[in-house]
Amino acid sequence: MPPLESSWYTPVTVTANCPELPASTTEALAKRAGEREGLDPQLILAVMKQESDFRPCAVSPKGALGLMQLMPETADDLDVLDPMDPEQNVAGGARFLRQLLDRYVNDPALALSAYNAGPARVTDQIPDIPETKAYVSAILSRMLPMLSISGH
Repeated sequence: MPPLESSWYTPVTVTANCPELPASTTEALAKRAGEREGLDPQLILAVMKQESDFRPCAVSPKGALGLMQLMPETADDLDVLDPMDPEQNVAGGARFLRQLLDRYVNDPALALSAYNAGPARVTDQIPDIPETKAYVSAILSRMLPMLSISGH
């Protein structure tokens, strides 16, 4: 089965003047956040791609904001003052991913499930939510080629 593209995921609303950030910008954001949080920048980029298609002004129908689609309450918990600011949003999203990876003993599938569905819905397995299963599959599918190239 081919990887699912972002069209299956909760659609984001993007204003006409909200273009995709250049690859050099998103890569730099992911690299800085990855270094701070001890995360592979490619994981951060894969989440950004899935969440917002690299559009910093993205807003979901549920109210998630920015490149990494932080809910306002989550942004507050992560001390993100302006979730629409790309630097703050990616820093907060990476911090959240790090917290989830720590919580789920470095299990990326469970951490990504919690990122998508919320930690309260994830215990020791991916919840039986089609959107969440597809979300995890799409991101991990993007990561597999990178992992096999880097030898991890």
